[in-house]
Amino acid sequence: MDTAHPGSGRVLLVEDNAELAELLTELLSDEGYEVETAADGQRGLHLGLVRQYDVVILDRGLPALDGLDVLARLRGKGVTTPVLVLSALGNPADRVAGLDAGAEDYLPKPFDVDELLARLRALRRRHLDVARVLPVGTMRLNLDTRQVEPGPGAGEPVRLSERECALLATLAGRPSRVFTRRDLLSLAFPEADSEAVVDTYVSYLRRKLGRPVIATVHGRGYQLGAP
Repeated sequence: MDTAHPGSGRVLLVEDNAELAELLTELLSDEGYEVETAADGQRGLHLGLVRQYDVVILDRGLPALDGLDVLARLRGKGVTTPVLVLSALGNPADRVAGLDAGAEDYLPKPFDVDELLARLRALRRRHLDVARVLPVGTMRLNLDTRQVEPGPGAGEPVRLSERECALLATLAGRPSRVFTRRDLLSLAFPEADSEAVVDTYVSYLRRKLGRPVIATVHGRGYQLGAP
């Protein structure tokens, strides 16, 4: 991911007010973010489950599915992407409800644009600091060194290639999710054009880390295993 620009990253904006969504999309794009939008809760939930983002901006009052309901379902599926809730409901009880539902931050409308951007930068920094090491069963994947570090006394770290690391990080980022080959091709190997590359790198990782590291879910795809 490109981090040259202080605001770079992928943002999911779930907002039903078309004028505000357009304004925010233009603003965030100017800041270097890649923005994807959803105009209702159902679409926002779908995108949040099948694609990966650095931050989600989530309106609370949405058609089809309330924003806090979307948030609760994302968290229930193991999605840990930081979420900033926007809401016209700004009293303390409403903020507490948003934070209790799993949001990292809560910003009442109307809001100051500079404050919104500052909060997004802070959320992304905190998320990146946490996400540099991912648990893989009893092991840990260090994204900076591309090494899988075993538990104490369990042997030496295992070095991964860039593609192996991308695949394992995708699976470890959402350990409860079953990924189809198409999902993994898009998320871990966007430059490749054949789903066979997914099977190839699953095989490589199993050879290096043991077969249980990736579980095959027959008829569906792959999931992080229990090494």
